[in-house]
Amino acid sequence: MMRKKLFMFSLLLLIAVSGLTQESKNRLFSVAFYNLENLFDTIHDYGKNDHEYLPTGPKAWNTEKYLAKQTNLSQVLSEIARDKTPQGPAVIGVAEVENRRVLEDLVRQPTIASVNYGIVHYEGPDRRGIDCALLYDPQQFTVTSSTLSPYIYLNNDTTHKTRGFLVVRGELAGEDVCVIVNHWPSRGAEAPARIRAAEQVTVLKDSLMKENKKLKLIVMGDMNDDPMDESMAVALQARKYPKKVKKRDFYNPWWEILEDKGIGTLLYRGKWNLFDQIVVSKTLLKKKKLHYDSCEVFMREYLFQQEGKYKGSPFRTHGGNQWINGYSDHLPTVIYLRK
Repeated sequence: MMRKKLFMFSLLLLIAVSGLTQESKNRLFSVAFYNLENLFDTIHDYGKNDHEYLPTGPKAWNTEKYLAKQTNLSQVLSEIARDKTPQGPAVIGVAEVENRRVLEDLVRQPTIASVNYGIVHYEGPDRRGIDCALLYDPQQFTVTSSTLSPYIYLNNDTTHKTRGFLVVRGELAGEDVCVIVNHWPSRGAEAPARIRAAEQVTVLKDSLMKENKKLKLIVMGDMNDDPMDESMAVALQARKYPKKVKKRDFYNPWWEILEDKGIGTLLYRGKWNLFDQIVVSKTLLKKKKLHYDSCEVFMREYLFQQEGKYKGSPFRTHGGNQWINGYSDHLPTVIYLRK
């Protein structure tokens, strides 16, 4: 009888260990990007044109509105990808943040405070003071280095002064992973300004891959262009289909999402665009160790305007100068990586 019990216990233990081993071999991770749409505090930052978002500005931006914006954004961050990855995203690239203070206030919000998100942020040269940043879960991603690589202007023409490229390198699932967070020149600038941004990211990519040919590289951001535009498809060499991705190319799953499925992240004059993209290097397409699995535009009913002239559009913070207490004029995007 005792031997039978010992046998059954050993068998159950073996099954449990086997299950844990299988789970660890088949774990899913998520990586997200979200344009937070003008996350400004209420205090003037010297040298920055942030007057629109001051209590005395046209939007009468005040503490009540700022705290509501923080609450709204933290709700989104608390839900992104958690249906598939309960631990939440390993990293979240963000755009349109004024400074480190607004990020510190964000990660302290009750809905996400338990994650203890780390912050990578550098003050950039944008005239309005909006920067890119990276939030990361230290339980999943360990930062080993970071830098803000400046955007190099043609003939020193800074008419459309813009953000640099935030390069963050670290360890995810035991592998060397690098994330480049972008916010390319707006549509107020001509297409060549964004093509130039893509060319500069390509130079960064070549340099990083030369150092480590097995590096897992993720380029994300608000590109202010769609996947099929020249900046993405030609200059960055981000391909629509995995089988078309050559050694130094990227795979862009959002091309198919927009062109074939009609899903976007922002709506302009009744047409969906998908500016918020996350593309991956060929090293993340190999079904060994950490590799690309799938992607999605994060959509919940509350992220869309439910009535009025802009019904069906992403529910933003302001309509003109009127505070409507929404989230962002962009929807978040997510990719899933499998180990």
